[in-house]
Amino acid sequence: MGAQMDNQAATSCFACSPDQEKEIVKQLSEEAELSFKEGDLFFVISARWFSGWERYVGQSGDDCLSEWQPSDSDDSTSKPANRPGPIDNSELIENEIQSKGGDQDMVRTLLEGKDYVLVSEKVWAKLVQWYKGGPALPRKVISQGVFNKKQLNVEVYPLRLKLIDSRDDSMYTIRFSKKASSHELYEKVCALRGVEREKCLIWDYFNKRRHSRLLYSSHTLEELNLQMDQEILLELQVDRSYASQPGKDSTGNELAVIPMEPQRSHQSIAGGSSVSNGHSTSYSLNIKPGNANSTFNDADEGFGGQSSSRKGEKGGLAGLQNLGNTCFMNSALQCLVHTPPLVDYFLQDYTAEINKENPLGMHGELALAFGELLRKLWSSGRTTIAPRAFKGKLALFAPQFSGYNQHDSQELLAFLLDGLHEDLNRVKRKPYIEMKDRSGHPDKEVANESWQYHKARNDSVIVDVCQGQYKSTLVCPDCSKVSVTFDPLMYLSLPLPSTVTRSMTVTVFYGDGSGLPMPYTVSVSKHGQCRDLLQSLAAACCLRTDESLLLAEVYKHQIYRFFENPSLLLTSIKDEEHLVAYRFPGKGTGKKKLEIIHRDSSSADFLIAGIRKNFGAPLVTYLEEDSPTGADIDAVVSRLLSPLRRTSSSMIAYNNGEMSTGCSVECEPKDQPMDDDIKEDNGASQKLTNQLFLFEDQGLIGEPISRDTVIKTGNHNKIFLDWSEEEHRLYDSSYLKDLPDVYHKTGFSAKKTRQEAISLFSCLEAFLREEPLGPDDMWYCPNCKEHRQATKKLDLWMLPEILVVHMKRFSYSRWLKNKLDSFVDFPIHDLDLSKYVKKKDGNSCTYELYAISNHYGGLGGGHYTAYAKLTDEDRWYSFDDSRVSPVNEADIKTSAAYVLFYRRVKPQDQREAS
Repeated sequence: MGAQMDNQAATSCFACSPDQEKEIVKQLSEEAELSFKEGDLFFVISARWFSGWERYVGQSGDDCLSEWQPSDSDDSTSKPANRPGPIDNSELIENEIQSKGGDQDMVRTLLEGKDYVLVSEKVWAKLVQWYKGGPALPRKVISQGVFNKKQLNVEVYPLRLKLIDSRDDSMYTIRFSKKASSHELYEKVCALRGVEREKCLIWDYFNKRRHSRLLYSSHTLEELNLQMDQEILLELQVDRSYASQPGKDSTGNELAVIPMEPQRSHQSIAGGSSVSNGHSTSYSLNIKPGNANSTFNDADEGFGGQSSSRKGEKGGLAGLQNLGNTCFMNSALQCLVHTPPLVDYFLQDYTAEINKENPLGMHGELALAFGELLRKLWSSGRTTIAPRAFKGKLALFAPQFSGYNQHDSQELLAFLLDGLHEDLNRVKRKPYIEMKDRSGHPDKEVANESWQYHKARNDSVIVDVCQGQYKSTLVCPDCSKVSVTFDPLMYLSLPLPSTVTRSMTVTVFYGDGSGLPMPYTVSVSKHGQCRDLLQSLAAACCLRTDESLLLAEVYKHQIYRFFENPSLLLTSIKDEEHLVAYRFPGKGTGKKKLEIIHRDSSSADFLIAGIRKNFGAPLVTYLEEDSPTGADIDAVVSRLLSPLRRTSSSMIAYNNGEMSTGCSVECEPKDQPMDDDIKEDNGASQKLTNQLFLFEDQGLIGEPISRDTVIKTGNHNKIFLDWSEEEHRLYDSSYLKDLPDVYHKTGFSAKKTRQEAISLFSCLEAFLREEPLGPDDMWYCPNCKEHRQATKKLDLWMLPEILVVHMKRFSYSRWLKNKLDSFVDFPIHDLDLSKYVKKKDGNSCTYELYAISNHYGGLGGGHYTAYAKLTDEDRWYSFDDSRVSPVNEADIKTSAAYVLFYRRVKPQDQREAS
């Protein structure tokens, strides 16, 4: 098959039809998937460009590699898409100026499927052959994780380090795979700075403080816990004795790093009291990890070199440094390390409960890393901790949380609770237990038996304090067979009632030049179609019955797509996109469109280097002639520009420098030339009124249009309009600039309004409501011997001491990832769940809030923080990465609340409170 592809490659770039391109890419993609292995090369491509290519080749929705938007080709009324231009990855690049060595840094907040797609090396070669463009963004496949947690991933964001040369304090940016070895680091640094390997010493210089010396070894940079954009320090060895066997421990084994100085307190995790510098410490801060390749820990990671609490400072008020989009981790950790039973447990000796044999665990290393970090956070006063060692362990055992993208704090919490349980499971060998059919037996008997079976295999501090029990009832719709099971409960994931509408902002332009553009914000059904948006927009702008609207998306100052299919779902339109509508007299069906793209030829870039940059929103109109001349096009352009003509007073102010390009002017233009005047002026001059050029797909300047130029037209025609200083003086271009987003969220603020608030109890009741199973989640009925769409009912049977409540703010559909910002009114004190709990055993069902994981903003680009209560002083604090500050209890209830942490209130506590 490969030879066949190579033969097809010999054809010219336009020789392949859309169907042929589609088939070639499909076969090459399947080939790469079958042989997917470590070291393979993949290429990053803009999802926007790739989705355009998918529409061009008629890719069906099931075959799409990109989730950026659905294919219009699914609808029979949609028209064939135009062939895309050159591959354009510029929106993915952090700096469009190429760095030394040809490396390109990508924007950090990109999401696969939404912002970019990954294609194999052979697919990339084909696309470049057909379309040219770039820049090329090659990325390698690496293996991540250990034991049974290993997985292959494309390393989209390689490690970027800042090398500081101690000789002259110069700084250089170098890039490596996180799987590169210390050997490779030394070789590259020596080559870059022209030094001999024998004299080269490299230090881990995180936060510009020496931590440990990196040795010339086979350990990977990931194992050394080097972080994105951190500093490393280059020194030259003067005395050869300095490195006399520095990389050997007492047994002669090679170490990866050499600590700068020994720790003052060496004590096992067992705790107890030791003497250090004359002061007694209640527990250890130097717990040796399970691997020799990580010989430092988070105890060494405080800012300013402090590693212990100053006398009189309270514990639990230390922040966590953000290590590159790790706010999700910091938020989850602060909630867990402020969970009172876990604090008590990890500040004591728990070594006897470390389970290194559990195949479902992480050999105890996750529990050790978490316990070490918790101890440090409760002993460092207000010193910020950089949790590098913990993040390294997390990446090792949960590769899904590695890298530098934003992740979900609730998903991390679920992993941590489960991982800590397995690492601390007191059951070393789990017995096999065959579940019996207990139909017809009393619920209490079946529940107790199920819990005993569960405890026989799962017994840890996490089970003790964080696990309860569900009752699940399934009823067959055909034979009415009832199945009751009792399952462990670690947290509640409660649904939020979804709002049914969304706000969308569209800027309306006049396609005949009869008025100024105006933005309109309308409310439409969240799951509506384009026809619904057009109807709402027509009402908002008072569209007459003999007028029509043409809806489009603007991207990089050009029309990216027209929405001519009224059945297209609005879920394909993202909040951050820019929509325009062009208003025309009459209907435009079947007419040829002219798009006028604005270019600035008055800027310094043009005057110095002749570079014309596109700006503003394009103007669009319909062409009346099949083969218009340059004079015809010029007249059309002048007519469309006429509403932007400055008034006499504003023109004088502009000439005097009182107005800069892009200022506002009076809404009603005065002294506009009539169409006849424009045509008469054009006839009297051999030169066009406007500087017009033919459009070039490759972004070239294009041929100038003269009066007699005959334009060969298609369905969609484009021309450039150059704006010199004279055009800026005559016309106000500010009306073309700064198109509003479809929906703009204002920063990371959270609504605190109680209007239309959702009760936490209504969310719980929705969670417990009986409902039919989905068609993809059928139940096998033992009576019918068939899969049935049974009804399911959940009940709370037994609640844990610590109740974690997850509010499902994120909804995922095929084409849309959405966040619900609804305000949920949740109790801070006296959350009484007694009426929802079926087991009546005298245990309190009243809870008090002690921590919140908050999420602000949208998906991918949002931010996590935490609120936590110090119970000994009865005061709330805000934990925003390294920033820790008091917060009033009245201010902790916001629409950003994502995961709630409650603690059972014991009867004696209730009596004391009353």
